[in-house]
Amino acid sequence: MNWLLDYYNWRIVVQYTDPFLRGLGNTLIAAGASLVLAVMLGVPLALARMSSRALFWRPVAGYVQFVRATPLLVQIYLVYYALPEIIPASKGWSEMWFGIVALTLHHGAYVSEIVRSGIESVPRGQIEGGKAVGMSYLQRLRYIVLPQAFVNTLPPLIGQAAVLIKDTSLLSLIAVFELVAAGVLMNSERVVPSESFLTIAAGYLVIYAVMLMLSKGVRIWLAGPAWNAR
Repeated sequence: MNWLLDYYNWRIVVQYTDPFLRGLGNTLIAAGASLVLAVMLGVPLALARMSSRALFWRPVAGYVQFVRATPLLVQIYLVYYALPEIIPASKGWSEMWFGIVALTLHHGAYVSEIVRSGIESVPRGQIEGGKAVGMSYLQRLRYIVLPQAFVNTLPPLIGQAAVLIKDTSLLSLIAVFELVAAGVLMNSERVVPSESFLTIAAGYLVIYAVMLMLSKGVRIWLAGPAWNAR
């Protein structure tokens, strides 16, 4: 084990267990909250984007293009510095909340396109069948369109969630103490870049592995007995 200390001094890392656990916890909070809010934002945006009325779909299309055309870091800074001027009540927010808002607005645009693709993948005949039995628009959404769209969009949503988790690393630039900030703290105090950034990478890999296992469990649950019989 002594040779390992020449490349990765795990003894130093152990001394920074508390900062890394705190950073990991904040990363999970930021990623989890942003993902839930991004989905909640993306669904109505997708429905508005599919509207035949320009009053609804044009602003959403412009918003999605703006998000795609500008770097996430710029969007984080815009939220962090401009939001308190636009909404004075947000001046008392913590850096974490500003980061969550920025990530939600950014990934909500991508989620809306994923959801829109999922909705468009639902067979038209099923929607027409819902109309034939007297279902209202909201009933067709609830019982026919959205459940199937959710199943169809699950794989790309998992991919988007993975991107979101990595994007939380940018929140350290607005003083959010997350996983990257913990590694930077250790490197600034002990000057051990290999240990610092390898530990950061390992933390993100653990999060991603857990997320993959959860997503597989959800897909098995959605597939039902047919999947379990394999």
